[in-house]
Amino acid sequence: MSRVFGDLRQLGYVVRDIEAAMTYWIEVNGVGPFFYIEHVPLASFTYRGRPSMPEMSIALAFSGLAQIELIQQRNDAPSMYKDYLDAGQEGLQHVAYWPDDYEEAMAAAAAQGLEIGQQGDIAGRGGFVYYETRGHYGTCIEFAEYNAYRRYQFSEMERICRAWDGTDPIRTTLPTPPA
Repeated sequence: MSRVFGDLRQLGYVVRDIEAAMTYWIEVNGVGPFFYIEHVPLASFTYRGRPSMPEMSIALAFSGLAQIELIQQRNDAPSMYKDYLDAGQEGLQHVAYWPDDYEEAMAAAAAQGLEIGQQGDIAGRGGFVYYETRGHYGTCIEFAEYNAYRRYQFSEMERICRAWDGTDPIRTTLPTPPA
C-alpha cells in the first residue's frame, strides 16, 4: 500500500495486439475471464493539456485483488500509450490507484511534483488521469475515479474472475449496476 495514494489496484499493459495479449494471459497465466471493450467510449481526453482522441480497446480481468488492464491504441492520436509504443516498448506501462477521494489524490500527486501527462473521461463511467513519472521511466501512475459505477463494476468483475472455471474466457458484456 502506498502511504500517499492508497492500495495499488491495477497493472496496465500497453500492447500492440490485444487479442494475442488476452490469449497469453488466459492460456499461460490462467487469468480471466477478460471483459473486452473494443471501442472505449471516451467523452473527453487531453494529452499534455491539449485535446486528443485516441481510439482504443481495453480488456480487464482480475488476478486476486489486482486488476490486469490491456490497452491497444488503434489510431495515431497523441497519447502516453502511443509514446510508449513509439519508444519501442510494450508491456507494463502504468500502475493505478482507485482513490476514494479523486480530487484529494490529484492534490497529493501535485504536492509530490507529479505532472499530468493525459487525462480523460469515459462516458458514463468517470474520469482518469495519468501522471508523468520521469524518475522511473516506463511505468507511470494512473488514478481512476472510484465512483459508485466503477465500485460495482470492478467488484463484480473480481467476483466473476475468482469463480472462473476457464469457460467463456473473453466477454464483451460488462457488469452494470442494477437500475
